Amino acid sequence: MRLALATDAWLPQVNGVVRSLCATLEELTARGHSVETVTPDKFLTVPMPGYAEIRLAMAPRFGVRRMLDAAQPQLVHIATEGPIGWAARGWCLSRGVPFTSAFHTRFPEYAAVRTGISAERFWPIMQRFHAPSSGVLVSTRSFARELAGRGIANTMPWSRGIDHDLFRPEGPRHPVMATLPGPVLLNVGRVAPEKNLEAFLDADVPGSKVVVGDGPALESLKRRYPDVHFLGPMRGEELASAYRAADGFVFPSRTDTFGLVVIEALACGVPVAAYPVTGPIDILGEDGCGVDLPVVCPAGVLDTDLSRAIEGALAIPREDAATLGSLYSWERATDQFLTAITRAVEAAEDGRAHEAA
Repeated sequence: MRLALATDAWLPQVNGVVRSLCATLEELTARGHSVETVTPDKFLTVPMPGYAEIRLAMAPRFGVRRMLDAAQPQLVHIATEGPIGWAARGWCLSRGVPFTSAFHTRFPEYAAVRTGISAERFWPIMQRFHAPSSGVLVSTRSFARELAGRGIANTMPWSRGIDHDLFRPEGPRHPVMATLPGPVLLNVGRVAPEKNLEAFLDADVPGSKVVVGDGPALESLKRRYPDVHFLGPMRGEELASAYRAADGFVFPSRTDTFGLVVIEALACGVPVAAYPVTGPIDILGEDGCGVDLPVVCPAGVLDTDLSRAIEGALAIPREDAATLGSLYSWERATDQFLTAITRAVEAAEDGRAHEAA
């Protein structure tokens, strides 16, 4: 199949969206699919207001059209609702090419945090963007239900996976974290206001707190929490060693649509503490034993009181966390992705055949 992937989130950004897209692209290529990528590195870019680490393509409309005209894809998957995403959407509508889209990020809530404007002002933009999509790929059931309530009902499942050769219980532990007083509590992700990190950093729990990641709130949080260990961004083996050096993984976000770092931590044998919200509740379930991929013993604890969740997670054996994490794979996630795009292509072909008749 000839596909195109259009995304405003791309390397060198280090976040769940980029890692998910890169892993899926690698899997698709290994299966023999041809994928043209339309990404910010192919355009002149400017820093995103309020988040300079993310660079947005400037006026990409004509460049996107040129690339897609040359590629002639059977379908375009549009991963983001940024400048490249809108340009690719316009090309698909003008050329009659089907497209799928994805809802990786709660843009309305993120925009509300950064601007002070109600999230309700931004939801109509999301509804308009996704309305012509042949399928909106979402990572969890609870988020699909939420989107349906927002008038975005044509959703299809697309879960996430991990690299099991990298994220595993066995292996070295990060040398800095190995020397810290325990229990060692870890958070990994973008250091930004919408991640609700203060809930973790303010939690009255014993031990050492570690934050791995970068973002616009990093310097402010360093000043406000001098006792917290901010180790900066990590990837690959270093990131895996940080997971393994932790006694518990704390995920305080209330706005994530999934939480790739949650399953990475689990796969490394680290029990998870989080709020019972979309993302964590779809991975762990109310009882901590999983939802789509259930296990016998809890792998984490969800609680409206984060300190209580942390206390409970620290009592969970590492092998129970690893059991649930081991069930997630990029092969399974890519099977779901291919099911969605194949249905979209077949529906478009059937529509054209019906019109011709």
